[in-house]
Formats: sequence, C-alpha cells, structure tokens
Amino acid sequence: MYLGIDLGTSGIKVVIMSEDQQIIASTNQSLSVSRPFSGWSEQDPQSWILATAAAFDELAINQPDALKQVKAIGLSGQMHGATMLDETDNPVAPCILWNDTRSHAEAARLDATPGFRELTGNIVFPGFTAPKLAWMQANKPELFEKIRKVLLPKDYLRLWLTGEYVSDYSDSAGTSWLDVGKRQWSPDLLAATGLDLSHMPALAESTDSTGTIRKELVERWGFAADVIVAGGAGDNAASAIATGIVGEGDAFISLGTSGVIYAAIDSYRPLPQSAVHTFCHSTANHWCHMAVILAATDALNWYANLVGSKAADLTKALGDELTAPGSTLFFPYLGGERTPHNDASIRGGFIGLSHPDDRVVLTRSVLEGISYAFKDGIKALEAAGTSLDRLIAVGGGSSSDYWLSLLATILDKQIDRPTAGDFGGAFGAARMGLVAEQKGDPSLLCKMPSIEKSFYPNKARQDSFEKAYARYAAAYSSLKEL
Repeated sequence: MYLGIDLGTSGIKVVIMSEDQQIIASTNQSLSVSRPFSGWSEQDPQSWILATAAAFDELAINQPDALKQVKAIGLSGQMHGATMLDETDNPVAPCILWNDTRSHAEAARLDATPGFRELTGNIVFPGFTAPKLAWMQANKPELFEKIRKVLLPKDYLRLWLTGEYVSDYSDSAGTSWLDVGKRQWSPDLLAATGLDLSHMPALAESTDSTGTIRKELVERWGFAADVIVAGGAGDNAASAIATGIVGEGDAFISLGTSGVIYAAIDSYRPLPQSAVHTFCHSTANHWCHMAVILAATDALNWYANLVGSKAADLTKALGDELTAPGSTLFFPYLGGERTPHNDASIRGGFIGLSHPDDRVVLTRSVLEGISYAFKDGIKALEAAGTSLDRLIAVGGGSSSDYWLSLLATILDKQIDRPTAGDFGGAFGAARMGLVAEQKGDPSLLCKMPSIEKSFYPNKARQDSFEKAYARYAAAYSSLKEL
C-alpha cells in the first residue's frame, strides 16, 4: 500500500493506494483560514499536523490492515506558503499563505532587482515566498530575527513525519529563491531577503526518498518501521503525476475555481514577461510551463449565483450543438488576472449586450470569455516554446460537453475527458511514494487515465470564434484604462 497526503488550503486529503494503483481508502479533514486584515491569509501550521493525525486516526480505525501494509508516503501541498520556524522548530508566526497579498510592494521591489527573473525564470508575484520574508524583515524584525528555517507547507508535515528538513524542486521553484535552471538554491537571491543557505531545507526529486517515518508515529499508528517518505510536489505538479503528465507534449487543463494549463517540458525555457510560470516538474530533468487564469468555474459560479441557478443546470441548458458567438463578450477578470497580463487591478465585465440576450446567451458568453482567457494562456505558452496538440481536462467544469467542445474549437486542440477517477494531489502523492519505494520509472508507473470521451475543434465554427477572440483580446487595453 502507498499513502498520499495532499495539504490544501481548505482541507487535508489522505488516500491509501494499492500497488495496482486502486484507491483503497480516503478521508478528508477541514482546515480554516485566518484573514485578520485586508489582503492577509494565514494558517496555523499546527492545524496541519492535527488534521493529518485525525486522518491517520480514522484510517487506523477503518483500515488498520491497509495502514500496516504502507510501504511509502508521498506529499502534495499548497505552494508558496512561508512556514517560519525558530531554533526549536516552532513557528514564529502563522504561515503566510499563497493567496496573501500583503507583500505586494516587496514583490515589486524584488521583481525589479537584477537576478530574480533571470535565475528563477518567473515574475516575483506577491503570493510567492521570498517577498513574504522581505515583508517580515521590514515589518516584524523582532520575529524575523528568530527565524532559523523556512519551509513550505507540505515540508512542515515532512518534518513532523521524518524529522528531516527537505523540500522538492517543483515546490521550491515557487519560492523565488531557487535557480530553476540549475535546480539549486541561489545564495544571492536568499541574501536579498536577509537569509542564507542555512535557512533552507535540503533539496530532492519528487520521487526520491527523503527519510523514514519517526518511531513515535510508527508506534502510534502501527506503520512498519521502514516506511519511506517521498519528496512529493506542489499541488499542480502532483496533479500532473496523477494524470500521467510526465514528458514533453503532455498537458492537462484544469477547469476548477481557477484555471490552469500545465505542460511538462524537457528543457528549461523561461519567458517570465508572459506571466507563464516556469517551474521544475516532479520528474527528474523535466520542467513545466503553467498558464494560470484566476477565475474559471469561479466566474461561472458567480454568474450562476447572480441569476439564481446552478452552474450545472445552466451548462446543461445549452444542449450539445455548438452555437456561433453573438455580439456579447464576457471578461472573467473578477479579481485580476495572472497569465498573460499579471494585472491585479483589472476587473471583468460584459460588453456588447443587446435586447435579445437572455440567460442562455449570457451563459454561452461566460463560457466563451473563460475559454478566450485560456486561449491567452495557450498563446503565452506557445511564445515560450511549448506547443500542444491535446489536453486532458480535469476539474468540475470538465463535466460539461458543451464547454469542452467550445474549448476544443477556440483553442484548436483535442480535449480528452478521462473516465471518472481521482486526479488530485493526494493520488499523485501516493504515486510518487510508489515510484520512490520501487525506484521505478515515472513514465512507466504513472500512466495517463483511460479516456471517456474526446472533443475536437468544430471547423465550421472556428472562424467566427477567432473573430470574437480578436475583439476580446483588443478590449483588454480599454478595460485597463477604465
């Protein structure tokens, strides 16, 4: 058996996977987020340990035999969080999370500092880890002086599990301290935030062993004494392993609250000015390109709430036949946009509204607008040298045939919807544990899922959608000026 832990923002999911990669058991434990001031988002790291322990307790009661057969544990987690520990490994302050924007001024300063974009291959976003430590140094110097280690969230769980300070390359690439091309910490980038190499964990591949579980935990839950803990990965990289996205040309599109196109690449080719993330992948000697839009199903759910309906009912009412775009355009910038604009202040809207527009027309325009935002992301990926032929669709929005047909047409890509299954970080984490324990080849052990249905571009409609996308792209500068 192999155990996967996914530390999310709103909860922790733990799965037990058999050697033939079937989910044997699964449990979820909730987490809460503290927002003491506008733009702040924090969590108590101790709550992660308590939630994981509660999950282990539940599994020990319901699946004791499976727990005893666990050979390896893998980790997945929310990225970018600053978990700051003192000399006794106690947090000096709550963890500053990925969606905390208090360090926007520090992020802008670091982004303008020579070396950051060049070495990390990325814009320094306020959500990344380095600007948070710069903020601590400037605003909480008495706490900053106590910091002896900085860990990412999942790696604090690893410390509890093994007693080791270790992180993996995929997660560490989102700190703004990693030389992403060389896959090593940069002393110069650390020094720019008042830190040095002693503050950083050791680095490992996602599918390497990083230690064995502590004796105290073995005795408490009945684990075997030689259970290893794999390097693990950031949440999107773990989901890539869950969907078999391993080598160049493999990619998934996630239609979740936010939208992500994640493409594995076999060489380091950053293009930070496009706001494409270039991170290390969870397989050795591979990297990834990620295009991120901030509101995918989030925008659809906003509209559904506005008209007093359920999102699934709105998309179902569209039928199966792809309809040509009308005059109405929707811009899904409800809270800013990431790729390609890196614009926190842009806001969304409808333009081109007319008397005949009804709920069905506006539902289509919402889906079209989100899909055009994804096309912006595809174009940014192509500018960075990544060309894709097909995408595996995951996330809640992938249940809509109409939306996947629309995406296939607008993006000019084959979109494949997998047979129902678990494609999240916990399953990917368990897979990484399996690879680490068996010392296997990820490309052989982490296969793509079987495909339930494939969607192809509607050639008869492509020209009309291309013209509508041109209007969409041209309107951005006008929206920005407003």
